[in-house]
Amino acid sequence: MERDGIFAGDDPFEIARQWLTEAEASEINDPNAVALATADADGLPNVRMVLLKEIAENGFVFYTNYGSAKGQELDANPQAAMVLHWKSLRRQIRLRGNVTREEGPKADAYYASRSLKSRLGAWASEQSRPLDSRATLMAEVAKVTARKGPNPPRPPFWGGFRIAPVEIEFWADGAFRLHDRFVWRRETDDESWNIQRLNP
Repeated sequence: MERDGIFAGDDPFEIARQWLTEAEASEINDPNAVALATADADGLPNVRMVLLKEIAENGFVFYTNYGSAKGQELDANPQAAMVLHWKSLRRQIRLRGNVTREEGPKADAYYASRSLKSRLGAWASEQSRPLDSRATLMAEVAKVTARKGPNPPRPPFWGGFRIAPVEIEFWADGAFRLHDRFVWRRETDDESWNIQRLNP
């Protein structure tokens, strides 16, 4: 099967990293913005934009409040799907797989790399829960600032999620809607990928 140019290689994580690097040079805002789809315990789907923070050797990692709607949905049903779409490059990557929490030193390091206001905001926001006014939120930020000081630790309710894909599809726009699509599939992390070209 012919796979050259932007599709060349046998490691889909490396191809995804290369595409993201190219997008960083061409996308105006947030080239790492992704649509994340989850489902609750009853199977009702939900989708929202989040920022992808790492394409690791075996997963795609983002961070959030574990008590948020997405955090609760992933705890109840630890499977998710994600789409990275770059309009400037006319490319997208779709993936789906199993989800685990990204906690410990990696989460601590990422949290510490964020701006102080973002770190304090993570403590102050009860993400996804009702809020009566912005003034209430800002008052909570002030209280947290006074309590936690200039170097707050990572909250125990805040950290990462890693999607370990069982399927990754790379799509590139083609003339007359004759797009190029290749999908990598496997059932477990220790299996080899099965690679297949798909009809547009």
